[in-house]
Amino acid sequence: MSGYYSDSIFWVEVDRIKPNPFQPRKVFDEASLASLAESLRQYGVLQPLTVTRKEIERPGEGIFVEYELIAGERRLRAAKLAGLLQLPVVIRTSEDSDRMKLELAIIENLQREDLNAIDRATAFNRLVTEFGLKHVEIGKRVGKSREYVSNTLRILALPKEMQDALGAGEISEGHTRPLLMLVDRPEMQKTLFQEIITRRLTVRDAEQVARRIATERARKTDLTPELLLLERELTEKLGTRVRIEKKDQGGKVLIDFFSVDDLVHIREVFTRQQSLQASSVPQAAATDTPAIIAEADKPAAPQPAPEQQEQDDLYSIKNFTV
Repeated sequence: MSGYYSDSIFWVEVDRIKPNPFQPRKVFDEASLASLAESLRQYGVLQPLTVTRKEIERPGEGIFVEYELIAGERRLRAAKLAGLLQLPVVIRTSEDSDRMKLELAIIENLQREDLNAIDRATAFNRLVTEFGLKHVEIGKRVGKSREYVSNTLRILALPKEMQDALGAGEISEGHTRPLLMLVDRPEMQKTLFQEIITRRLTVRDAEQVARRIATERARKTDLTPELLLLERELTEKLGTRVRIEKKDQGGKVLIDFFSVDDLVHIREVFTRQQSLQASSVPQAAATDTPAIIAEADKPAAPQPAPEQQEQDDLYSIKNFTV
């Protein structure tokens, strides 16, 4: 009988087909389903669904037969929208394990590229946690490399807020790589995530920022507390990442930007600052238009002053010109 089922196509009432409880896909595009439903009305179902057959005993009613979907949920949903009463199905034996149902559902969705990154990661995680499969075993079953499976599963290490943004298409799967580089620095990770969303950073720009942040810890040891404070103040004032690189004599200030609008904003900040200085000290000379990389000048002419005053002036923002 099992061979007969596997080699034959049956017509089954739509209402008797129950969804696959192991379906990894959680989001179905309504417009796409409506389009498929219209196609099913015109041309019918060209590819049968895959189901298992279950016999359920109901007191006073005898044996009742229903079917559990293994593959084809999108077609099932579209068929209901189209008002179809029956669907062609291939019946697999009921001995198929739960793991097999999940594997088949994952494989079908991967072949059709219907799974988003979060659904795919969640499905792989179920194969690991519920069925004890190793990454290499999952890769063989779904036709992917072990690295592909491992990298997909790493997405689940991101905070829920970032996973939700990925599932909603607000960030791409490529953006998860730089975010995962900062998994041990949650505050910086959240800052980068917000910059990706608000500034619409490309994957390449996000990776550059993440690499800078990842190496920042070692670099910070070269800066005095005063310079670290100044760096933080400049970052807050300009609204973008600012880094101070100290040299034996002077140093330089690096200001990140990701668009022309960023540059305009930075210029406006400096222009406002210059206007305030000019209004308070009319004789002050105007400065040039700001550049992206500003060299830190040494004091133009040493003035006799107390030692403490010289120390304070060393870290004053007036000693940085742009």
